Amino acid sequence: MEPYMHQKLERLTLMLRRNHWITLHFCKTPNPRCNCQLNKSVPLLARYFDGHSDLRVDFRLTRESFNALMAVLGRECYHGWGPEIDTLVFLFWLASATSYRVVARAFDMPRATIHRAVHRVSAKIAALLYDVVRHPTAEELPRLGARFARLAGSAAFNRVVGAIDGCHIRVKPPAEDAACYFNRKLFHSVQLQAICDDGGRFLDVFVGYCGSVHDARVLQNSPIYYEQSYPLAGYCIIGDGGYPCLSRPICLMTPFRQPVRNHLQARYNCYLSRARCVVERSFGVLKTRWRSIFLKALEVEVKYVPEVIVCCTVLHNICVSNGTSWSQMLMSMLGEQQGTNQHQDQHLHLQEPPLGLKTDREWQQHCASAPYETQP
Repeated sequence: MEPYMHQKLERLTLMLRRNHWITLHFCKTPNPRCNCQLNKSVPLLARYFDGHSDLRVDFRLTRESFNALMAVLGRECYHGWGPEIDTLVFLFWLASATSYRVVARAFDMPRATIHRAVHRVSAKIAALLYDVVRHPTAEELPRLGARFARLAGSAAFNRVVGAIDGCHIRVKPPAEDAACYFNRKLFHSVQLQAICDDGGRFLDVFVGYCGSVHDARVLQNSPIYYEQSYPLAGYCIIGDGGYPCLSRPICLMTPFRQPVRNHLQARYNCYLSRARCVVERSFGVLKTRWRSIFLKALEVEVKYVPEVIVCCTVLHNICVSNGTSWSQMLMSMLGEQQGTNQHQDQHLHLQEPPLGLKTDREWQQHCASAPYETQP
């Protein structure tokens, strides 16, 4: 019995050793520090960590704009690699408009981690909307009106403090409500209504309505209309012919419909078009920076589309604040022509609507004739 017991004991000891080795090598408790280590050899991260490479190639933001974004987002950390990496993941996803699987391969991270990072950062950036996209204060309005007057080439527009327009964002609609998203341009979309200043910075955005809704109805359901939050009394905003000409509840100037009746109306339309086109250029800059999103259908759920668009507008304002003002280039190109018109209208000032004008059309006619009534 003793040799048999000895062999059995040896086999038991060998089995225990084997189980112990398996436990040590395959059943170890995960080390959070190991899981949070970054692969800095990845080209995207190497370009960021070298400290001098241009980030616009992959992330569409300059280093100055990225640092400004991180300054307003804060340094709250959810893991071992810091909030900067989360933001880079979101910006790359936004710039490339690709799947989470492709972004995961680009950063050498798990796909679930990429999904959480994208939604976490988008929520944080969207929360900055009312801090970055804001209305001018009462003290800033006179200077803003003077800049719009220079942009239009007529001092009669010194009470204009914003240009409004709408933009259609391509989306993949839900099957049950696809007809509601089909717009007049024959594709499915979600609408973005925006007001911008003379430098292309957004002052107000309203997003979420289906593409089939008319621009005028979007305006009537936006907060600036029913809350009368902007512009303040005595000032106005300008829009294209898709909007109604209003004096109440907000003051909105639009062009005369074609064909115009006389040269006064034609010249008024010309001045208004010069000032109003700044919002179309703002949309152009927005679409060019995030061309992967705005030039093709946005491949996310429709309920997530407004948050993505709001993030793009916030990032647009941050880039405008930390880059060269493209409106200055525009002013230099139009310098001679504006100088001639300003000399003709240097004594003109469009004041608050006279009390005798009771209809919106009378107010529009007054705006058109103002440059001529006060000339010597």
